[in-house]
Amino acid sequence: MGTQQECEELYAMDISDVVWEGAPGDPDEERVEIARLPGGAVAMRNSKEPETVLRYTAAEWEAFVLGVRDGEFDLEPTEGDGGKGSEPA
Repeated sequence: MGTQQECEELYAMDISDVVWEGAPGDPDEERVEIARLPGGAVAMRNSKEPETVLRYTAAEWEAFVLGVRDGEFDLEPTEGDGGKGSEPA
């Protein structure tokens, strides 16, 4: 994945003027937002906690997206969450 230097440079980058993208819908609802950064990197945040931003190198983001597409992050419904699937499979 990203090297330590790549990650440090990514977190040192000024992203105050990036454009945040989220799923369509009510902007007042909680959702995940992403911003595309130089070199294929991506920043991600929760719309209700915009001050907390995670940043991923292009390689990290690609691995994540491929994992999602492959079902690696699918959640199994559990009895305690009303069938919503809050625990990893």
